[in-house]
Amino acid sequence: MKLLIVGFGQPGHMGHYLASAATRLGLDYQLIDAIQAEASSRIWRSFYWRFRNKRPARLAEFGAHVLAVSAVMHPNFVLTTGCAALNRWHVEGLRMLGTTVINYSTDDPWNPKFRAPWFLRTLPSYNAVFTPRRANIDDFRRCGLGAVHYLPFGYDPDVHRPWPKGRPTAAPTDVMFVGGCDEDRIPLINGLIDTGLDLALFGGYWNHHAKTRRYWRGIADQDTIRSASAAARICLCLTRRANRDGHTMRSFEAAAIGGCILAEDTADHQELFGPDDHAVRYFKTVPELVGQAKLLVADADARHRLSSQLAERFSRSKHTYADRLTSMLRSLDR
Repeated sequence: MKLLIVGFGQPGHMGHYLASAATRLGLDYQLIDAIQAEASSRIWRSFYWRFRNKRPARLAEFGAHVLAVSAVMHPNFVLTTGCAALNRWHVEGLRMLGTTVINYSTDDPWNPKFRAPWFLRTLPSYNAVFTPRRANIDDFRRCGLGAVHYLPFGYDPDVHRPWPKGRPTAAPTDVMFVGGCDEDRIPLINGLIDTGLDLALFGGYWNHHAKTRRYWRGIADQDTIRSASAAARICLCLTRRANRDGHTMRSFEAAAIGGCILAEDTADHQELFGPDDHAVRYFKTVPELVGQAKLLVADADARHRLSSQLAERFSRSKHTYADRLTSMLRSLDR
């Protein structure tokens, strides 16, 4: 079996994780980095995003490159990620070469922030789409896609693993959160700040708000996140409502890294973590979040019990990206 992956190859991106998974599975694969489709200048990237319907600047050249590589490689599957830099003619050209073209939909393509009309027009040309959101399965089907599969996110065991015991960590904090400063997340974070808890916020745009700026720790690599997780009393898991998420990539990554998790109460999180107070605790409202956070910060025994049970639960799970890639290929093979 030959696999061609089209996605961003930098650490932290799905293309990188799927390439690592293919290596772990011993597959004959090649990764084409989607960064090649973008303009080299930040100004031009911003122009194409804002004024050209989020179209990559080098869409035509990049698609032609993918077709040329496929004509030589003859992959059985071409796996693209997110709003892939291939238009309808590129996908149809790949299928004419005899390959099966699939997409792993990392962001909801109907999220106004990411919606790109040219990509939505391309979707029906794919053989299949895998989505980590049950909420948009019907939307994909209404596009004309016959094969739509629910497939949750996962984690990379080489990247998302516990911080070594005895090794110095980051400065202790009450609550850490990894993710962007979405509008619906601000009241939750502000509620924690107002109650006097010490926070560490990793991700974009938290420095744009006066209240959260002092807690912002930048956009960090995974080793920094692992160290901060070991130092935090609570690791907070939130969804992106504009993305119609039931879980996020961070849900699996935080669980694999370890710690005491306080998670937004969703059906996906309950399926992943089990019932309330088994391996994590849940909240639905700002008062519930603040109340649970204060209880956990004050109760070291409860934090240790929850983190231990979470580690034991994940040790028996199959949530790696190698597991996810295996599921994709098996479902298509059937």
